[in-house]
Amino acid sequence: MRNSPRWSNGSVNCRLEWRPSRLLQAVLILLGALGAVSILTSEMPRPIAWPAGAFALGYGLWLSRKEGRKSPLVFWFPGDERAPSVDGVPMCAVCLRWRGPLAFLRWRERAGGRWRHAAWWPDTLPASRRRELRLAAGGGDAGRHRRDRAP
Repeated sequence: MRNSPRWSNGSVNCRLEWRPSRLLQAVLILLGALGAVSILTSEMPRPIAWPAGAFALGYGLWLSRKEGRKSPLVFWFPGDERAPSVDGVPMCAVCLRWRGPLAFLRWRERAGGRWRHAAWWPDTLPASRRRELRLAAGGGDAGRHRRDRAP
């Protein structure tokens, strides 16, 4: 058939850049402010409530700034039997988890054996790139609705 789609058997390669999420930074500031407001509206004695509220707000601002200062990372998922890599360094024990539009990646460094992690928020990973990551990373969750398919 002339107009039928061409299906590819090739593996899916995926190159992603991780950068700090501005949405996450805003949420951290908001949580710090809400924590300060909740402390000030509680029945805590005022001499303790004001410093605790200021600490909650300051801690939210500090976490937001810390998140914003993280350096960008480049991930490569080859889609075949080769190991994925981050900034050219192969990763071990890669675990990709999904929570709605959020993607959480956890891996172990080969050199030091230290665990590292990255999270993509909707403002840093659009839907098309989420699908690409889901296919390249494998793990069996690329097609979430297994019962809808024929055996």
